[in-house]
Amino acid sequence: MNKNTIKFERVHDNAVIPQKATPQSAGYDLHSVEDLTIYPSMRRTVSTGLRIQIPVGFEGQVRPRSGLAFAHGITVLNAPGTIDSDYRGVLQVILVNHGQMPYSISKGDRIAQIVFSPVAYLDWDENELNETERGFGGFGSTGA
Repeated sequence: MNKNTIKFERVHDNAVIPQKATPQSAGYDLHSVEDLTIYPSMRRTVSTGLRIQIPVGFEGQVRPRSGLAFAHGITVLNAPGTIDSDYRGVLQVILVNHGQMPYSISKGDRIAQIVFSPVAYLDWDENELNETERGFGGFGSTGA
């Protein structure tokens, strides 16, 4: 199996290298480099203190951690958030608190996960579309 590499730079002393919880985990845990509180209905960007270089042909998908979502209502607001292979800024996570209590994050806490997926690069062709059984049906057209 060909193993790709994610190059990275730490831009903060507290930055933690993303790790998988188990060998078969799909996602790599992302960690906060700051202490902060997210109040109910509030959204915050949380820095990982890392800049990464994703190989061309892949994207990074930032996703919620199920434990935070279930126990505290903390989730990634734009899940999955896409990190393009040409992005070189600091990796940040947009978290929102859908819970009823304030939630405190400490330096080093796991806040989200990133999954790397292949990307298809396609061309657009303005043309007449072929017919399908579903046709032009919109939302709910295949049943409830």
